[in-house]
Amino acid sequence: MYAKKSDEQGPSRGRSFGSAYEEKQLNNEVTFIKIDENQDNRSISTGRPTSSEKGIATIIISLKDEVGGLIKALRLFQEKHVNHVHIESHKSRRRKSDFEIFVDCDADYKQLNELTQLLRKHTDVVEITPFDNSTLPDDDMAGVPWFPKKISDLDLCANRVLMYGSELDADHPGFKDNIYLKRRKYFADLAISYKHGDPILRIDFTTEEVHTWGVVFRELNKLYLSHACKEYLKNLPLLTKYCNYSEDNIPQLADVSHFLNERSGFIIRPVAGYLSPRDFLAGLAFRVFHCTQYVRHSSEPLYTPEPDTCHELLGHVPLLAEPSFAQFSQEIGLASLGASDDDVQKLATCYFFTVEFGLCKQDGKLRAYGAGLLSSISELKHALSGKAHILPFDPMVTCNQECIITTFQEVYFVSQSFEEAKNKMREFAKTIQRPFTVRYNPYTQSVDVLKDTNSIKSMVKDIRHELDIVEDALNRLNKHLKV
Repeated sequence: MYAKKSDEQGPSRGRSFGSAYEEKQLNNEVTFIKIDENQDNRSISTGRPTSSEKGIATIIISLKDEVGGLIKALRLFQEKHVNHVHIESHKSRRRKSDFEIFVDCDADYKQLNELTQLLRKHTDVVEITPFDNSTLPDDDMAGVPWFPKKISDLDLCANRVLMYGSELDADHPGFKDNIYLKRRKYFADLAISYKHGDPILRIDFTTEEVHTWGVVFRELNKLYLSHACKEYLKNLPLLTKYCNYSEDNIPQLADVSHFLNERSGFIIRPVAGYLSPRDFLAGLAFRVFHCTQYVRHSSEPLYTPEPDTCHELLGHVPLLAEPSFAQFSQEIGLASLGASDDDVQKLATCYFFTVEFGLCKQDGKLRAYGAGLLSSISELKHALSGKAHILPFDPMVTCNQECIITTFQEVYFVSQSFEEAKNKMREFAKTIQRPFTVRYNPYTQSVDVLKDTNSIKSMVKDIRHELDIVEDALNRLNKHLKV
């Protein structure tokens, strides 16, 4: 998830955690997205629900930076008896001096429509997305944040890009390069239009993009043998063989996704830019890795202020091909589903110091397995220099550590193995306050919510069947040994 500066002049900021929603332009009529859970695959159609139809919606309000602006707006929610279950505020990226308020609320269509019309009289911008009448909580699920239940539900949150995409900050190396900006918009449009099940479009990368990739590939490969973990070194040659990883070729996400699916069950989904921690981790729960497809600006090939395809393909992919690491990543994602904002932040921090900046011990030596390290020349050297502060990985401690995105980390965490880290994260997940737990169903690519005796009994039946298979295998093995 994170990209760090990877030249010898020092690090820069990486991916920061936050949240945002896809920007939508609406007419005077409120537009909703209606989801039909009765279908085998969730169908989405825009339109106007009936006046009594209830749903979950996110209303986005643009407020000027003035005292009492938020209080005035929230009073309108009370006036229309609309219950808001979650509120966030962010500096507006459309109006630099304004703030945007994101309000998740549940109400019927009539209430939301009346509220929207009223808000338009007092605010500059009103947007709403999506209207989801399948996610109203049961009595025992009240207050639980919405989370995807099927892999196709990721279509509803994969485009809630927090920053970058086709809009770059003024300090971005490509900010003044109109050709680069146009190219970034091309990649962003591809990602935004992507839906689950679509083929990933193959890209004709430019000569400049291939050259930039080549510089990063060549310099990092000088360090891998002495700095990367065994699992990384085992899988990188396989990617060279099956996905054409090489200095003069940028691998296609379609090939990488197919390779990962055969190795660990993970697949790739194109993304336009930064996602919130909740949305990104939700993808991991379904063994989906949201992956950028654009290349960093050629003027600084060893630096990127954001994750690009060099970071994703060289940092993340080789380890995602490892079944034990893939399961570790998925379990962090599963623990995040329906968790509170505070708990999601703790999980995201654990993700940061493991999947992005994790270290492990192999044959008595420190090795890197974190993607942020394995895609950053300078920080990879620093972390294994003997000068870095290193502690044993303990989720209860790690979750409170500050994530540094402007310089090297103040501390790195080491695990003896992925299995050890996975077991510790499983215990940590038990401390998360949810009125349920979840189990991933690989046959339907969905999550089963275990919150009552019936759902638990169903899981027990599945476990008994799996145990029968194990018992049968052991019996056959014993007979074979006797012969």
